[in-house]
Amino acid sequence: MNVAGVKEFDAPRAVVWGVIDDPAQMAGLMPGVEGFEIKDDRHWQAKVKVPLGLGGLKMTIDFEKLEERPLEYASMSAKGKGVGAMMNMTTSFTLSGEGDHTSMAWTAEVRIAGPVGSMGQRVLQPIINQQVGNVLTALEVKVAEAKARAEATS
Repeated sequence: MNVAGVKEFDAPRAVVWGVIDDPAQMAGLMPGVEGFEIKDDRHWQAKVKVPLGLGGLKMTIDFEKLEERPLEYASMSAKGKGVGAMMNMTTSFTLSGEGDHTSMAWTAEVRIAGPVGSMGQRVLQPIINQQVGNVLTALEVKVAEAKARAEATS
């Protein structure tokens, strides 16, 4: 499944970049995070309970930064394993804009294998869309908080 979109922020690129480039802040955006460990500046791991309808799917997800051009572009991969599912995701973000406005074009390719993956795109697409919406809403809040902190110290 491929999902993509554009998110607008009322914050400078450096502020938005500061949030999306920080694994600890990004972990805080993901729904269902139960634990998080930074291994090094390119690798981290999260223990997550992915909400799926009536229950949740516990997964361990390994993240790796693939490429980054500060204030402009970043891509990463995520590989998750849980009982009944394996997930592979590649995502990227491209930032543009000037002054206090930043536009973030994003894309993600998500593959889910195993019994959960066999539910099919018709069932999984709305769940993925909801989770993406939750992450983007949380990202908007984190960026606003980071902008307020930056303005308070300047």
